[in-house]
Amino acid sequence: MRHKLSLFFIFTLATRAVAQQPPATFTAEQDHQNMMEQLGIQILRPGPRADAAAVNHANYDESLANPYPVLPDVLTLKNGKPVTTAEQWWTLRRPEIVEDMEREVYGRLPRDLPTVTWSVQSSERELVGRAAVIAKQLVGHVDNASYPAIAVDIAMTVVLPADAKGPVPLLIRFGRSALPAPSQPPPENLDQRYAALRALLLKTGEELLQNGWGYAMIDPGSIQADNGAGLTRGIIGLVNIGHFRKPDDWGALRAWAWGAARGLDYLETDPAVDARHVGIEGVSRYGKAALVTLALEPRFFMGLIGSSGKGGATLHRRSFGEAVETLTGAGEYHWMAGNYLKYGGPQTAADLPVDAHELIALCAPRLTFISYGVPEQGDARWLDHRGSYMAAVAAGPVFKLLGAKDLGVSNDYRTETMPPVNVGLLDGRLAWRQHDGGHTDAPNVQYFLKWADRFMGR
Repeated sequence: MRHKLSLFFIFTLATRAVAQQPPATFTAEQDHQNMMEQLGIQILRPGPRADAAAVNHANYDESLANPYPVLPDVLTLKNGKPVTTAEQWWTLRRPEIVEDMEREVYGRLPRDLPTVTWSVQSSERELVGRAAVIAKQLVGHVDNASYPAIAVDIAMTVVLPADAKGPVPLLIRFGRSALPAPSQPPPENLDQRYAALRALLLKTGEELLQNGWGYAMIDPGSIQADNGAGLTRGIIGLVNIGHFRKPDDWGALRAWAWGAARGLDYLETDPAVDARHVGIEGVSRYGKAALVTLALEPRFFMGLIGSSGKGGATLHRRSFGEAVETLTGAGEYHWMAGNYLKYGGPQTAADLPVDAHELIALCAPRLTFISYGVPEQGDARWLDHRGSYMAAVAAGPVFKLLGAKDLGVSNDYRTETMPPVNVGLLDGRLAWRQHDGGHTDAPNVQYFLKWADRFMGR
């Protein structure tokens, strides 16, 4: 008995000592190198350059874009048997895809995640355009009792129509959390790019409100920093007690998705929100995060996925613009699981057991709207619009199997042609529209709202 008590005492002291140690401090390059050493990788292929004059420039020749033209069959089990029923999808094939996505691409959620307690910091009656709203700023405090050296407080703003007759549908948007019309003016030194983005978000927020919706802004940086140096901090660092990641640990995209799900936890307690009809939205890297959220958190009813590129709705196997090697380099690897680095050397995109069409398929049969702009206005060719369209086409069979209409075209991703700009495929629960604007989903918001309202019977 005395021996057991001694061991317990030693274990308790060791646990307390670990909890008092500061988190490891790495640069992104050091953390990236650490992961390569864990994987036994000596060298990675360099990512392509967007600059057409560079020696290692990205490919924009469609005839060279499909070196690995055959995608994993979304409705074939690993044992080679076909999936022919919805039950087989839910119980057999979907779990296979989720396992591969988590292990090789986005990382696994930790087994023991801390709880989040939400508190309202302020609540104001404001005007957004002509819409009277109730705007609340909230903080979701993540329980850090196991490791007080790291504090994670999720910042979220919820904006609801002030005079709604009942609960309203709502779109959670990845972006900076701030009151839409605060009583104090913004600081004079506000970054011009952020000021322009804030104005655009307010405009699209006004569209949502005028349509009888609410919206929430959740700050990804308050969940997990958008850099490799931050991986020993934020929610990833908190659950790892300040240590570096293991190869199948989650990356920033999955962490942001987890944070959005915690935002949904709060919304489910708000009687002014129709929690059955909450969506997720994001553009660019946050478009990637929005698609990951919709795919892996089934409580979300819908998603507006803007200009997401590789790691989002664009096929990994396509060699056009952004490449797998782009995401495995030291600049963006933190979005993904460590295991993903393998596919930038020595393996290739063809060795991935899954691809973007299967990520889209995990959203079925829920509402999934894939949005892009045009290169002429700044939605760069780098994003590979056609590669995203091909992925959406190839995801269609799962929507059909589950009784939902897809894009309404054949599912031959090799031959289907993208619709003209400003011509949307909006008749099914899987939707596509390329607008004539730039790197934003704002021009598609009005189409998204009409489309989603139709499926909600509004």
